Amino acid sequence: MKALLRGYGRGLVALFVAAILGWVLVLIVLPQLTMLERAVTSPKRQLDSSIAGALGRDARTCISVLETYEADAAAVAPAGGGLAIPSASGMSVPSAGGMAVPSAGGAAGGATRPYILQCDRATTHTSMVRGAGARVYLDALYDLPLLSVDDSLPLREQMAAAGQIADLADALYKRLLEEEARSSNLTLSNFGALAGATLIPLSPAQREIEARQLSNRLFTLLGLRFERGGEVYKRLGLITLTRTLSFAIMATALALVMCYPMAFKVALATPPERATWLFLGLVIPYAIVELMRIYAWTAIIDNQGLLNAFFDLIGVIDMQAGEAIQFKRMPGTIFVVIVYTYVLFMVFPIYNVMSTLDRNQIEAAKDLGARPWRVHWRVIIPHSKPGIAVGCISTFMLAAGAFSVPRIISRGLQAEWFSQTIYNKFFESENSNVGAAYSFAYTLVCFGLVGLFMWAMRTRLKDFARVQ
Repeated sequence: MKALLRGYGRGLVALFVAAILGWVLVLIVLPQLTMLERAVTSPKRQLDSSIAGALGRDARTCISVLETYEADAAAVAPAGGGLAIPSASGMSVPSAGGMAVPSAGGAAGGATRPYILQCDRATTHTSMVRGAGARVYLDALYDLPLLSVDDSLPLREQMAAAGQIADLADALYKRLLEEEARSSNLTLSNFGALAGATLIPLSPAQREIEARQLSNRLFTLLGLRFERGGEVYKRLGLITLTRTLSFAIMATALALVMCYPMAFKVALATPPERATWLFLGLVIPYAIVELMRIYAWTAIIDNQGLLNAFFDLIGVIDMQAGEAIQFKRMPGTIFVVIVYTYVLFMVFPIYNVMSTLDRNQIEAAKDLGARPWRVHWRVIIPHSKPGIAVGCISTFMLAAGAFSVPRIISRGLQAEWFSQTIYNKFFESENSNVGAAYSFAYTLVCFGLVGLFMWAMRTRLKDFARVQ
């Protein structure tokens, strides 16, 4: 700090520090606090008030549909000119008003109306959201009478029952809203969903086949898969998390194996004038937008893509006979594309540090009889350790958070990555509270792995300054 003050003055340093603090606050701290708040908040649709409110809406919808049905039934005549009430059983009732009444089945068993979903759900014996294995119902929990809409009763009595249910549900909804506003809705159940076990229906033959698979044996060993009462359960969230982290680590290792020789070649094993051209050869392909580079790979790995066309040309496969290789189903394809997409984040830091190494040290090691591998192990790698650490951390974090690569390359034909699971929680299933818990937990796990890696590499934060 003293050197910065001497070099740039108090005003410029203060502006620089304020910009950094503002960046950290706005782009890191506040988003994470918002994510944490959402992660420890119960989803609104799981609150008791939401269930009571949904019951009231179903009951009122039931009344509205029954009124329409009653009017249509009274007006059923050839001159009615209305639409038919849809029914899966084939029964139809013309709608004089031109509005179709939703129905999943025809009147049967003495029922005075076709099946209506909202009427079926309009019952005070509604299941509440509680912990795994717990069975709690609205009527028993809040001392309500057991009411439902019996489709064998006359329509007027059905509407009266639905109205009574709506009144009880609305009153309970308002009371629960006030109680929940005064109480805390904080919970760790969203994080518990990550470790929740899901029943996997399998036949005995399928269960035996799965039990022999190496991946399932590893999951069983780690407690991610278990059997109880002859049924198979899997902790799908943790399995996806473990699989994604394993893939990200392997992709990082593959990138390091590929990029270390490249960085060495450019930085230390090539004359400066030729190194410039090699460096340009690395950079120019990445002038294309990342998304376009990923989509370009789809033209390579498709069933009618360049790779299959090449194998067909040399006689390895016969594309006309449908023998195309399914690269989209191979996890290795995602590894290759991730390495290709993020390779510069590995090669740049290593190159920057390697280029600061005095080549005389390499010559001295060779003069002392050190073999090439020993020169790398004792001279080049120790000097390049900060660059290797930064490259591995950058590549790992990008691979662990990769969304576009696995989604575009696999197109749903492979097991999803954890980033896709988080996306689905937020935008597909509208379960953002659980998605926030997954996201926050994933961030902590990744930071923990990065810290463990830095400890293993004996790298400190100040060592990263050498990468610049």
